Amino acid sequence: MKALQDAVRGQVFLPGHEGYDQARRVWNGAIDRHPAMVVRCAGVADVLASVRYAREHDLLMAVRGGGHNVAGSGTCDDGLVIDLSAMKGVRVDPSAGTAWAQPGLLWRDLDAETQAFGLAVTGGIVSTTGIAGFTLGGGIGWLHRPYGFTVDNLTGADLVTAAGELVRVSETENPELLWGLRGGGGNFGIVTTFEYQQHPVGPELMAGLVFYHGKDLPQVVSGFRDLMLAAPDELTLFLVMRRAPAAPFLPTEVHGQPVVAVVGCYVGSLEEGARALAPLSGFAKPIVNLMQPRQYTQFQSMLDGSWAEGFGNYWKAEYLTGIPDEALPILSEHLDEITSPLSDFKFASLGGAAGRVPADATAFGHRSAPFVLNINARWALPGDDGPHVAWTRKLWDAMQPYSDGGSYVNFMGEEGADRVRAAYGDTTYKRLVALKNTYDPDNAFRLNQNIAPDGR
Repeated sequence: MKALQDAVRGQVFLPGHEGYDQARRVWNGAIDRHPAMVVRCAGVADVLASVRYAREHDLLMAVRGGGHNVAGSGTCDDGLVIDLSAMKGVRVDPSAGTAWAQPGLLWRDLDAETQAFGLAVTGGIVSTTGIAGFTLGGGIGWLHRPYGFTVDNLTGADLVTAAGELVRVSETENPELLWGLRGGGGNFGIVTTFEYQQHPVGPELMAGLVFYHGKDLPQVVSGFRDLMLAAPDELTLFLVMRRAPAAPFLPTEVHGQPVVAVVGCYVGSLEEGARALAPLSGFAKPIVNLMQPRQYTQFQSMLDGSWAEGFGNYWKAEYLTGIPDEALPILSEHLDEITSPLSDFKFASLGGAAGRVPADATAFGHRSAPFVLNINARWALPGDDGPHVAWTRKLWDAMQPYSDGGSYVNFMGEEGADRVRAAYGDTTYKRLVALKNTYDPDNAFRLNQNIAPDGR
C-alpha cells in the first residue's frame, strides 16, 4: 500500500486513520462497508496509478463519483475505493455549446457554470446527484423531453481502462465505446472527463410543484397521464406520491398525511409555460400551487431536502406500458400503506425528444415506454428495514401487469443478472458484452449493474 501512497498526489485513507470512516461512507446509509484503502484522486494520474495497483495486487475496485448510487457500488469490503469526488474541473465553450466536466462534480456544480451562459444539459432531479454515474446509466431528468437523456448529449469522454490506459472516446475515436458509455454504466472503465452538448435553458422558466390531497389520487394520476401522453416536448412532469413533509409552504393540518404532487418545468417562454401548466389546477383542488417563474438552478434544487444522505434506502423501478385506470386502486392502496414519512413512489413521463432517438443509437433501453415507475423506500437509521422493503416489493409486484419488460439501471438496487439484461434487451446486451470482452475481459469493473464478459 505504501507504493500507491507514494505514487499519488491525492489523499489516501486507511482503516483506523483519521478521515477513514467519512471517506468510506456513501449516500445510502444502509450501506456499511470497510475497504482496505480509499484513494481520493487529485487527477487522472492518480486514477491510472490506482487502477494499475489494484490490478497488480488483484484487489477489488469500487469507483465513486458523487456516491449517490443506491446499491452502494461506490464502496466495498476489503478492496480499493477509487474516489473521484475531488476531481471537479469544468470548462464551458458557450460559442460551441459544449462543456467538459470531471467526474467528481455534482449537478449543482456543473449547472452553476453552464447557467452563467444560459446553458444546461439534462441532469438529476436533485442537484446533489453526481454527474458520473447518472450520465453513464442514462440520465432521466427535468430536460429529457426537450433535449434527450443525458447520454444523448454525451459527445465524448476520456476513459481509464482496466488495463490502466487512458483512451479518448468520441464519434470518431473509439465510437463503439462511446455507444457503450451512453447507458452501459461503469462497466468499461473510469471516465475522467465527460464532454456534453449543452442547450439554451432559462435562466428563468416556469417550474415548481402542485400538491393535492391523497384522496384525489385517481383524478390526479389520470389527469397527469392524459396530459403527458399529448404534451409538447418542452413540458416535463413527474408525479410523486408520499406523505406530506412538514414544509412551511404546506398547511400544518396536512403534514404527515397522504398527498400527491406534480413536479416539473416548461422549457420555453414564461407565457407558453403558464398555458402548458394551466391544466394542473383542474386535476383536483390543489392544496397549494407553486408553479411560477423560477431560476433553473433554484428549481433543480427544490427537492434536495427530501434526499439528504445518511438514511436507509431500498429502491425498485420498472418501465411501464401505461398507467391504466385499473392500476389506480393499487396506487391508492399503497399510498395509504406507505411505511415511512421519507418514502415515496413516482412516475416520470418519458417520450419527447428522448423517445425519438433510434433504439440502437445508444445503449440506453426501453425508449418507447411512456412512463417509468420508481419506488423509493427511505427510513431513519438505525431502524428495521423489513417493513419498508416489504412495502416496496409489494407495490412493485402489484404493478407488474403494466410492465414494459425492464428497469432503468440508475434506479436499480441489488439486482440479479437477469434484471440487468432485461434493462437493456437482448440485442443491446449482447453488443455490450462484446465491448466488455474487449475492454474488461476479467470483469475488474464489476461493482455496478454488471455486464459480465463471456465466460465470467
